[in-house]
Amino acid sequence: MAQPDDLTLGADAPEFNLPGVDGRRWGIGDIRGPRGLLVVFICNHCPYVKSITHKLVRDGQALMDMGFGVVAINSNDAVTYPEDSFDKMVSFARDAGFPFPYLHDEDQAVARAYGAVCTPDFFGYNAFLELQYRGRLDASGASGQDAPSELVPAMERIALRGKGPVDQVPTMGCSIKWKKD
Repeated sequence: MAQPDDLTLGADAPEFNLPGVDGRRWGIGDIRGPRGLLVVFICNHCPYVKSITHKLVRDGQALMDMGFGVVAINSNDAVTYPEDSFDKMVSFARDAGFPFPYLHDEDQAVARAYGAVCTPDFFGYNAFLELQYRGRLDASGASGQDAPSELVPAMERIALRGKGPVDQVPTMGCSIKWKKD
């Protein structure tokens, strides 16, 4: 199990240009919404991700309806973890019904730029693309139990005030599978 380090709220969202499972390339400018952006690092094989995928789809759609852009990024080493290959990402996104882009960070540069450490790992940005949320989706962990969303209320607050909640509980999940140098 891995948990992210504290990250400075207010940090600017790093730019990216990555291939999506839909066959096109995506950057922040293509995804951000008028209220901001949610970037979530996930993968196909992690039990934490599998247990929240249906909630991620639900909450991602709710955020998009509020005016946020939403994107999921897979940065895992697909050579060591073939379940996380691009081809399997296509199936995973289709089967889950992702209403948002699912992107492949093959060289892991985007995960490093964001400081992502686990799957899932959530980064919520305001309209100025300043980091305001680095918490979890909810308290369920890998149990899959129903729990009130922490992500949606935090992002609602960001939409209204431009700032996230003061108290944020870090997400936990499987560590990103880094390539060996």
